[in-house]
Amino acid sequence: MALSQQRQEKTQQNFFLKNELTPQYAVANEVMQLFAPSNKLVSIEANMAVETDALVDSFLNTINTNSDIEFNSLIETFADSQVPTNPADYDSYLEYLANNVINHSIHTSSPRFIGHMTSALPCFVRPLAKLMTAMNQNVVKIETAKAFSPYERQALAMIHRLIYNFSDEFYSEHVQNSQSTLGILVSGGTAANIIALWCARNKSLGAKKSFPGVEKAGLAAALDYYGYQGAVVIGSELMHYSFEKAADLLGIGTHGLIKIPTNGNNQVDLSALRQAVADCQSKNLHIIAIAGVAGTTDSGNIDSLLDIADIAQAANVHFHVDAAWGGPLIFSEQHRQKLIGIERADSVTIDGHKQLYLPMGIGMVFMREPHLASSIEKNASYTMRKGSFDLGKRALEGSRPGMALFLHAGLHLIGLKGYEFLIDAGIEKTQYMADCVNNMPEFELLSEPDINLLLYRYIPESLRELAVKNQLTETDNQQINIFNERLQKSQRQAGRTFISRTTKTITCLEKEISVTALRAVIANPLTTKDDIDAVLNDQIHIALDLEISDC
Repeated sequence: MALSQQRQEKTQQNFFLKNELTPQYAVANEVMQLFAPSNKLVSIEANMAVETDALVDSFLNTINTNSDIEFNSLIETFADSQVPTNPADYDSYLEYLANNVINHSIHTSSPRFIGHMTSALPCFVRPLAKLMTAMNQNVVKIETAKAFSPYERQALAMIHRLIYNFSDEFYSEHVQNSQSTLGILVSGGTAANIIALWCARNKSLGAKKSFPGVEKAGLAAALDYYGYQGAVVIGSELMHYSFEKAADLLGIGTHGLIKIPTNGNNQVDLSALRQAVADCQSKNLHIIAIAGVAGTTDSGNIDSLLDIADIAQAANVHFHVDAAWGGPLIFSEQHRQKLIGIERADSVTIDGHKQLYLPMGIGMVFMREPHLASSIEKNASYTMRKGSFDLGKRALEGSRPGMALFLHAGLHLIGLKGYEFLIDAGIEKTQYMADCVNNMPEFELLSEPDINLLLYRYIPESLRELAVKNQLTETDNQQINIFNERLQKSQRQAGRTFISRTTKTITCLEKEISVTALRAVIANPLTTKDDIDAVLNDQIHIALDLEISDC
């Protein structure tokens, strides 16, 4: 036994011998057991694992999407705010979890839960999650993540290469160069978009001559120095709401976020985009970035990235692509062409917890130019020193776990061809659902899918003939909106299947109106065509009950 371990155990023994008669002894003993080396806790931890695994298996094998408990009733279960005085035993706490949390949690892995990005996860995630938690690496700094830091950089470089496809020499130079940043791993697409715009702002309003730059002087001083009347970010009206957060945090305000109308295919109107750029230039407004969307959150449609790249280049403006949803199409030979132009983006956001089939908490932002992120670098004397390899010096977040473990594992255990299969299969099944909706009189397809998202709505029987003839009035559409909202809520409460809902703008009698849309996300590899049929049939049965109750 190592001398340090002998001393540690002797210290613990002396503590308990000295204090075993004190009131705190029992509590101290219980707590110290929670931190004892694993060889001392083999039977305890093994029993915990067996009991927990049984709950996991039961949860994952449930096909229903939800329990039928009313949410207000569930809230009452968690009303007590008192911290327990003494430690509870694991069995009792696990029983509490099972009865109050697990039994009423959403079965996101159910093949009939097709309303959000969350889905079944590959089997390697669960054991690796245990490993990651046990290792408890903090990837802010190499002193707490010696191997994880270059490991994370390698995983990010692999996806950077799929986006930009630079030369072998480029990656040899930059993958593990502490002065270069090809990508930053964050908690999600929101943080990724914020970082991209942060980099764009700081670079475009950086230090010059005696001016210290926006980072030190602030936005107002920077705009004044450079002779601008204000600052804006321009993008589609269907931009993710994280751009509003970014506009707020970067000091331009949400009024500085210029949202461009979209066409019938949910893509940004290029003529309107060009005009907006010209208008901003004529008003002497600084355009921090132009954002393209590769997979809108509502409908999954993809902007014409090549055209936007041309517009941004002509205006000498940072071009950012929010590809949180559609980015993984880079793995697919069949569908990659939908992203043509992404390789010209100055920055790109991709989410791992969407179509890369990784657990929640993995977002990424990639930089075309390896030194772009130096514009946001921060240092501290006790950590993240200048010139160090520490990943936290060029990131929004500080301390964070080694989530790169899942990304790196996915790239190897699923691989390029494995991801290609998953992407292609998801889009194929989405197209199958679109065909079903088109062929069923109860439904109306609202947009053709680009990826694995689909918008449609239910048409009550009394209005179907008018819908077919395209003669629905605004009042009719309002009635349909109310019905679809009720349908979606009833389906969610019943818990057999699940579809989310959103809104979409359509033209009704030459007037644009907002309609309530049912939103399907075919993100689960386990979802079959039979499951899709079951979801649609469940909606029809629920709708019939609602129509009967309205009579």
